[in-house]
Amino acid sequence: MARLLRMPEISANTVEAVLSAWPLPENATFAGGDPIATVETEKALVDVPADEPGVLLRTLVEPGRSVPVGTPMAVLGAPGEVVDDLDALVERLTVAAPPVSTSDGERAAPPLAGASPARVFASPLARRIARERGVAVDTIVGTGPGGRIVRDDVRRAVEARAPAATVPAPVAAPAPVPAPVVAPAPVVAPAYAGAPAYEEIPHSRMRRAIASRLAESNREAPHFAIRGSARVDALLALRAELNSATGVRVSVTDLVVAAAARAHVAVPQMNVTWTPDAVRSYRTVDIAVAIATDTGLVTPVLREVPARTISALARASADLTARARAGALRQDELEGGTLTVTNLGMFGTEDFTAVINPPQAAILAVGAARQEAVVTDGGVGVATVLRVTLSVDHRPVDGATAARWMAAFLSLLEAPLGILA
Repeated sequence: MARLLRMPEISANTVEAVLSAWPLPENATFAGGDPIATVETEKALVDVPADEPGVLLRTLVEPGRSVPVGTPMAVLGAPGEVVDDLDALVERLTVAAPPVSTSDGERAAPPLAGASPARVFASPLARRIARERGVAVDTIVGTGPGGRIVRDDVRRAVEARAPAATVPAPVAAPAPVPAPVVAPAPVVAPAYAGAPAYEEIPHSRMRRAIASRLAESNREAPHFAIRGSARVDALLALRAELNSATGVRVSVTDLVVAAAARAHVAVPQMNVTWTPDAVRSYRTVDIAVAIATDTGLVTPVLREVPARTISALARASADLTARARAGALRQDELEGGTLTVTNLGMFGTEDFTAVINPPQAAILAVGAARQEAVVTDGGVGVATVLRVTLSVDHRPVDGATAARWMAAFLSLLEAPLGILA
C-alpha cells in the first residue's frame, strides 16, 4: 500500500533540513535499510534508510530544497505495486496527511496538491519569524514545495514592507530677533549621508546550530579552566621520526589527541558526560577534533583512540578533515565523545579558552609551540613550550580530577614514548 516518506527529525531540535539528493530514480525498487534519500543538516549529510522493502513511486521535493521536519518528500509503494493514476494517488495522500508535530511544538501541515487558496501552508520556522515580525502569513507568497511558505519567503516579505524613511514635518520658526547682519556659517554635508554603515550576512544553518549549542553550553554547564604548559622538544622530535619512518603525516594535533586519550585511560573519571539523572561513564575513549571549514566549525569524533596506532589515528583524522571541508560528514560522525581538542597554534595563538561542546565534559584548547627561556636545575636554557587550557563542566567533574588529568596529560607530552605504548 502506498505511503508517504516524510522529512525525519535527524537530530534533536532539528526544525528543517535540505534534501540533498535522491539516490534512487523514480520507479526504482529498494530493500529494507537501503538509503532512499540524502538530507543535509547543519553539519552533515545523512542517508535516510528505508524501513521496509518497496518502490519509489514519486518524489515530491527537488534536491536543494529546505524541507521542514514532517513534510512529505516522496510517495513509496509496496514491492511490485503498480498505480494506474499516480497523480490522483499523490493528491489523495497529501490531502489526507494530518499535520505533523515538530520539535518546537508547532503543527506543520504538509504541502497539499490542489489545495484551496484559502489554506496557507508554512514551515514552523517561517510561522514563528512571521509572528515575531508582525507579518500575516496569508499575505506571503510561498516558494517552497507545493507553494509552502519557508523562511526566505518571510524574509523577503519583511524587506518588501520596510517603510521608507520619513521626513519630519517642518516646525514653525520663532519670530526673528534683530541682530547684526553677518555671513551665514557654512553647512557641511555628512560625507556618508544616507549610506548603510554595515552589511548583513544572513545566518547559515551551521552558524545557527553553532550559536545555539554554545549558548546552551554557556547557560547550562558551569565552566572552570585549568591551564598547563609542557616542554615539547621530545614530542616534536618523535613526530619528525614518525613522519620519516611511516610515510604518514602525523600532526601535532594527532599526538595531542593520542596523549589526551591516554590521560583519559589514566583518569577515567574524566571520560564522562552529564545527564539529568546520572553521570554517564564510558568504556571506550572517543575524542572529538575541532575542524574549521568555510561554513563554520565542526567537531567529528575519533572512536576508540587508545586502541589505534598513531599512524592509523593520523589517517583517520586526515580523512575526517577532508570530508568535513567537503561537507561530506555523516551525522553519526558528529555525535558522541567526552572531550574535544581544538588547536589554534597554527595561527600563532599562544593560549586561549574554549567553550565546551555539549554534552561533552571538557574541551582542550591548544596553543602554539614556542621557544622560551626555561629554568632547569637552577640554570636558564631554551626549550619549546606548549600551553594548553582545559575547560571543564563542573557538574560531572571536580577540580581535583581535572588537575590529575592535566598532570597525566602534560607528563605524556614531555615523555612522548608513553603515547605509543
